[in-house]
Amino acid sequence: MGKTRREFLKKAGVAAAAGAGVVLTGNRRLYAQDKVFKWKMATSWTTGMPLYTHMARVLPDVVKKMSNGRLIIDIFPAGAIVPALEGVDATRRGVCQIAHTWPGYDIGISKGSAIIGGFAGSPNSEVMMHWIYSGGGYKLWQDYRREVFNVIAFPGGMRPTEVFAHSHKPVRSLADFKGFKMRTVGAWADILPKLGGSVITLPGGEVLPALQQKVIDATEWACAGENLSMGFHEVARYVIIPGIHQPSAPFEYVVNVKAWEELPADLKAIVEGAAKIATLDSWTYLGALDMGAMDVFKKKGNTIIELDVDVQKAAYKLGLEWGREAAAKDPWTKKLFESQIDFHKRWEIVENTRSLKY
Repeated sequence: MGKTRREFLKKAGVAAAAGAGVVLTGNRRLYAQDKVFKWKMATSWTTGMPLYTHMARVLPDVVKKMSNGRLIIDIFPAGAIVPALEGVDATRRGVCQIAHTWPGYDIGISKGSAIIGGFAGSPNSEVMMHWIYSGGGYKLWQDYRREVFNVIAFPGGMRPTEVFAHSHKPVRSLADFKGFKMRTVGAWADILPKLGGSVITLPGGEVLPALQQKVIDATEWACAGENLSMGFHEVARYVIIPGIHQPSAPFEYVVNVKAWEELPADLKAIVEGAAKIATLDSWTYLGALDMGAMDVFKKKGNTIIELDVDVQKAAYKLGLEWGREAAAKDPWTKKLFESQIDFHKRWEIVENTRSLKY
């Protein structure tokens, strides 16, 4: 076939495709009727945090690829659209179409948010993942957010057990908590005073300056790998473990109801799948990051302190008491708390089958 004839047929094919509403781009075929959706995502994190780089932005990146560019989500750091702790409300009001946040920030509205976000009585991240995806937690989470907050929600990230504190003061025993001034949020802000400590609640971007200026004695923030990037270990000498306040920390994406309803079914499925990918990716990434971080803390001369067993038991007991008290006052908190704790109890048989003695 001659060059002229090949070029004629190629042009004719392109013209026919265009007439049928098809645009050919490389090996991909896009249809003219395929609407391109553009969303803005507010987050509770600054751009350098792993919560931003390896959790929040996972969904926009995956969605763009899987949708062939039909849903583009521009991601913004804390404060660019709304203050760090107001992502859910901004999404509900349509200031943005989607937000990434930690559910426990909404504890002042409903304590159920701290149940899905993890608290001192929660299971570790392995058990929490199973409760969410195989134990009924996923649907409860979605129904709760829709009914109480009027947003669509998906679990969207998971931390392993956090570091309890980066501290100017050594804390080991129950007696050491007397007068201990700590930055914290969520359920632990309610529980710590029962141990004799006091609470200051700050968003992530304000924590390091407060620690530097000794406005606080200590801060909890995240797991070891995330804390390393925050620089807390450069300011405070003591690294205190384990994270009795936060055995696990699930995060979430929340979506504006109107924006969600405008999406076709396939894009909805892509968003939901991308949120699940973000949960798995962040969990495994952060877990691996923790190992190197603990080595750095030791090399930098930080003193690693493990809380006494009686402190750990007291925190867990107080966490369950907090959950029961909150559940008694609110039907949704009751549903979430009882489902999570019941699953945790039933998981004990699994733990027993995995108990290896070396």
